[in-house]
Amino acid sequence: MPIRTNRGRAAVYRSLWGWPMRSPRHLGASIIIFVALVVALGVIIPKVLDRGPAGTGTTAAGQSTSLQPTQVGQLPASGTSLPTKLPPPSNSAQAAPPQTAAQLVAELWAENWIKPPPNNDVEKWLANLRPYTTEEFLAQMATIDPKNVPDKITEKVAPVRSTVSSADFRVGTDSGKVVITLIKLAPSNEWRVNSYTKAD
Repeated sequence: MPIRTNRGRAAVYRSLWGWPMRSPRHLGASIIIFVALVVALGVIIPKVLDRGPAGTGTTAAGQSTSLQPTQVGQLPASGTSLPTKLPPPSNSAQAAPPQTAAQLVAELWAENWIKPPPNNDVEKWLANLRPYTTEEFLAQMATIDPKNVPDKITEKVAPVRSTVSSADFRVGTDSGKVVITLIKLAPSNEWRVNSYTKAD
Protein backbone atom coordinates (compact mmCIF):
# COMPACT_ATOMS: atom_id res chain seq x y z
CA MET A 1 0.00 0.00 0.00
CA PRO A 2 1.59 3.37 -0.98
CA ILE A 3 2.85 5.76 1.73
CA ARG A 4 0.64 8.86 1.74
CA THR A 5 1.95 10.83 4.75
CA ASN A 6 5.17 12.82 5.23
CA ARG A 7 5.85 10.96 8.49
CA GLY A 8 5.73 7.64 6.69
CA ARG A 9 8.14 8.87 3.99
CA ALA A 10 10.58 10.16 6.61
CA ALA A 11 10.58 6.79 8.30
CA VAL A 12 11.41 5.08 5.01
CA TYR A 13 14.26 7.53 4.28
CA ARG A 14 15.70 7.02 7.77
CA SER A 15 15.71 3.29 7.28
CA LEU A 16 17.49 3.63 3.92
CA TRP A 17 20.17 6.02 5.18
CA GLY A 18 20.64 3.94 8.31
CA TRP A 19 21.03 0.66 6.47
CA PRO A 20 24.81 0.99 5.80
CA MET A 21 25.42 1.62 9.51
CA ARG A 22 23.61 -1.47 10.78
CA SER A 23 26.63 -3.75 10.33
CA PRO A 24 30.17 -3.78 8.86
CA ARG A 25 28.88 -6.00 6.06
CA HIS A 26 26.27 -3.40 5.07
CA LEU A 27 28.91 -0.64 5.18
CA GLY A 28 31.31 -2.59 2.90
CA ALA A 29 28.55 -3.35 0.43
CA SER A 30 27.57 0.34 0.37
CA ILE A 31 31.17 1.40 -0.37
CA ILE A 32 31.48 -1.15 -3.20
CA ILE A 33 28.21 0.03 -4.79
CA PHE A 34 29.31 3.68 -4.51
CA VAL A 35 32.72 2.99 -6.15
CA ALA A 36 31.04 1.02 -8.95
CA LEU A 37 28.69 3.91 -9.67
CA VAL A 38 31.57 6.42 -9.80
CA VAL A 39 33.57 4.21 -12.17
CA ALA A 40 30.55 3.63 -14.41
CA LEU A 41 29.82 7.34 -14.62
CA GLY A 42 33.50 8.06 -15.36
CA VAL A 43 33.37 5.69 -18.35
CA ILE A 44 29.94 6.57 -19.72
CA ILE A 45 30.03 10.40 -19.47
CA PRO A 46 33.18 10.93 -21.66
CA LYS A 47 31.75 8.63 -24.35
CA VAL A 48 28.50 10.58 -24.40
CA LEU A 49 30.34 13.91 -24.63
CA ASP A 50 32.70 12.74 -27.40
CA ARG A 51 29.88 11.41 -29.54
CA GLY A 52 29.09 14.41 -31.79
CA PRO A 53 26.97 14.39 -34.96
CA ALA A 54 29.09 17.01 -36.78
CA GLY A 55 32.48 16.38 -38.42
CA THR A 56 32.04 12.66 -38.93
CA GLY A 57 31.57 10.60 -42.05
CA THR A 58 30.95 6.98 -42.87
CA THR A 59 33.41 4.81 -44.74
CA ALA A 60 32.52 1.98 -47.07
CA ALA A 61 32.85 -0.48 -44.17
CA GLY A 62 30.38 1.51 -42.07
CA GLN A 63 32.97 2.91 -39.66
CA SER A 64 32.80 6.53 -38.59
CA THR A 65 35.76 8.67 -39.57
CA SER A 66 36.59 12.24 -38.59
CA LEU A 67 36.51 14.93 -41.28
CA GLN A 68 37.97 17.71 -39.18
CA PRO A 69 40.65 19.70 -41.11
CA THR A 70 44.26 19.84 -39.98
CA GLN A 71 44.97 23.09 -38.15
CA VAL A 72 47.95 25.33 -38.83
CA GLY A 73 51.02 24.00 -37.04
CA GLN A 74 49.45 20.56 -36.53
CA LEU A 75 51.04 17.46 -38.02
CA PRO A 76 48.89 15.58 -40.54
CA ALA A 77 47.11 12.42 -39.44
CA SER A 78 48.84 9.08 -39.64
CA GLY A 79 48.92 7.52 -43.07
CA THR A 80 49.75 10.83 -44.80
CA SER A 81 53.14 10.72 -46.49
CA LEU A 82 55.47 13.68 -46.03
CA PRO A 83 57.99 14.77 -48.70
CA THR A 84 61.43 13.48 -47.90
CA LYS A 85 63.39 15.61 -50.37
CA LEU A 86 63.02 18.56 -52.69
CA PRO A 87 61.63 17.86 -56.16
CA PRO A 88 64.19 17.56 -58.96
CA PRO A 89 64.95 20.72 -60.95
CA SER A 90 62.85 21.46 -63.97
CA ASN A 91 64.01 20.07 -67.28
CA SER A 92 64.04 23.60 -68.71
CA ALA A 93 66.96 24.51 -66.38
CA GLN A 94 69.10 21.50 -67.27
CA ALA A 95 72.01 21.94 -69.65
CA ALA A 96 71.49 20.63 -73.17
CA PRO A 97 73.43 20.71 -76.44
CA PRO A 98 72.77 23.85 -78.52
CA GLN A 99 70.04 23.28 -81.05
CA THR A 100 70.61 24.02 -84.71
CA ALA A 101 67.30 25.88 -84.95
CA ALA A 102 68.31 28.21 -82.13
CA GLN A 103 71.70 29.00 -83.70
CA LEU A 104 70.08 29.68 -87.09
CA VAL A 105 67.69 32.19 -85.51
CA ALA A 106 70.60 33.87 -83.70
CA GLU A 107 72.55 34.18 -86.96
CA LEU A 108 69.60 35.63 -88.89
CA TRP A 109 68.80 38.05 -86.09
CA ALA A 110 72.42 39.27 -85.95
CA GLU A 111 72.50 39.81 -89.73
CA ASN A 112 69.31 41.89 -89.67
CA TRP A 113 70.35 43.70 -86.50
CA ILE A 114 73.46 45.26 -88.07
CA LYS A 115 71.81 45.87 -91.46
CA PRO A 116 71.13 49.63 -91.74
CA PRO A 117 67.55 50.33 -92.83
CA PRO A 118 66.93 52.69 -95.79
CA ASN A 119 66.83 56.31 -94.62
CA ASN A 120 67.32 55.03 -91.07
CA ASP A 121 63.67 53.87 -91.04
CA VAL A 122 63.12 52.29 -87.61
CA GLU A 123 59.86 50.61 -88.65
CA LYS A 124 61.53 48.75 -91.51
CA TRP A 125 64.44 47.79 -89.26
CA LEU A 126 62.01 46.35 -86.68
CA ALA A 127 60.02 44.60 -89.41
CA ASN A 128 63.17 42.76 -90.50
CA LEU A 129 63.86 41.70 -86.88
CA ARG A 130 60.26 40.72 -86.03
CA PRO A 131 60.43 37.10 -87.33
CA TYR A 132 63.35 36.39 -84.99
CA THR A 133 62.44 38.48 -81.91
CA THR A 134 59.90 38.17 -79.10
CA GLU A 135 57.19 40.82 -79.04
CA GLU A 136 58.32 42.03 -75.60
CA PHE A 137 61.90 42.58 -76.71
CA LEU A 138 60.80 44.09 -80.01
CA ALA A 139 58.94 46.77 -78.06
CA GLN A 140 62.18 47.60 -76.22
CA MET A 141 64.16 47.76 -79.45
CA ALA A 142 61.71 50.32 -80.81
CA THR A 143 63.45 52.84 -78.54
CA ILE A 144 66.89 52.14 -80.10
CA ASP A 145 68.33 54.27 -82.87
CA PRO A 146 69.65 51.95 -85.62
CA LYS A 147 72.58 54.36 -86.05
CA ASN A 148 73.95 53.14 -82.70
CA VAL A 149 74.17 49.45 -83.63
CA PRO A 150 77.38 47.90 -85.04
CA ASP A 151 78.09 48.06 -88.77
CA LYS A 152 79.42 44.57 -89.42
CA ILE A 153 80.03 41.11 -87.93
CA THR A 154 83.65 40.20 -87.28
CA GLU A 155 83.17 36.76 -85.66
CA LYS A 156 80.59 34.12 -86.43
CA VAL A 157 77.82 33.30 -84.00
CA ALA A 158 79.00 30.67 -81.50
CA PRO A 159 77.11 28.91 -78.66
CA VAL A 160 77.96 29.91 -75.09
CA ARG A 161 75.29 28.26 -72.94
CA SER A 162 72.25 26.16 -73.79
CA THR A 163 69.34 24.53 -71.96
CA VAL A 164 66.13 22.92 -73.14
CA SER A 165 64.27 26.25 -73.23
CA SER A 166 66.96 28.94 -73.56
CA ALA A 167 70.31 29.53 -75.22
CA ASP A 168 73.09 32.14 -75.33
CA PHE A 169 75.18 32.82 -78.44
CA ARG A 170 78.18 35.15 -78.76
CA VAL A 171 78.87 37.15 -81.90
CA GLY A 172 81.76 39.49 -82.66
CA THR A 173 81.10 42.92 -84.17
CA ASP A 174 83.20 45.96 -85.03
CA SER A 175 81.93 47.51 -81.76
CA GLY A 176 82.79 44.49 -79.59
CA LYS A 177 81.36 41.11 -78.72
CA VAL A 178 77.67 40.68 -77.95
CA VAL A 179 75.82 37.81 -76.26
CA ILE A 180 72.40 37.11 -77.76
CA THR A 181 69.87 35.30 -75.52
CA LEU A 182 67.11 33.20 -77.08
CA ILE A 183 64.12 31.48 -75.52
CA LYS A 184 61.84 28.74 -76.82
CA LEU A 185 58.23 29.84 -77.12
CA ALA A 186 55.36 27.60 -76.07
CA PRO A 187 53.45 25.89 -77.53
CA SER A 188 55.01 26.56 -80.94
CA ASN A 189 58.55 25.59 -79.73
CA GLU A 190 59.98 28.34 -81.93
CA TRP A 191 63.21 30.09 -80.88
CA ARG A 192 63.19 33.86 -80.56
CA VAL A 193 65.72 36.45 -79.39
CA ASN A 194 64.66 37.88 -76.04
CA SER A 195 67.66 40.12 -75.18
CA TYR A 196 71.30 40.90 -75.90
CA THR A 197 74.16 42.24 -73.79
CA LYS A 198 77.73 43.29 -74.33
CA ALA A 199 80.21 40.51 -73.64
CA ASP A 200 83.29 40.99 -71.46
